[in-house]
Amino acid sequence: MTRIEKILEMLNGDPKDSFLNHALAMEYIKEGKISESIALLSELLSRDPNYVGSYYHLAKLYEMTENRSMAEETYEKGLKVAKEANDRHSFNELRSALDELIS
Repeated sequence: MTRIEKILEMLNGDPKDSFLNHALAMEYIKEGKISESIALLSELLSRDPNYVGSYYHLAKLYEMTENRSMAEETYEKGLKVAKEANDRHSFNELRSALDELIS
């Protein structure tokens, strides 16, 4: 059984589990399934906007697909959530990535 199959099996019990959906998106990225990853992370963040770790990955995917405006918007949203959660590590990571994008 592949990692994706295992995650999908676990998601059958709780399809809205943010951790599992994030993990599935990361596995899709490894397989080059960029559009599937974008859709999954977008849905995850619309359902659970405080899942701060997904903003960085979603924004990077937008960068990969040359959607600069969505990447910038996603970094900005992530920065706001990280700041509200007092998550300095995520905030700094998002800030650095955004600075790199706009420079």
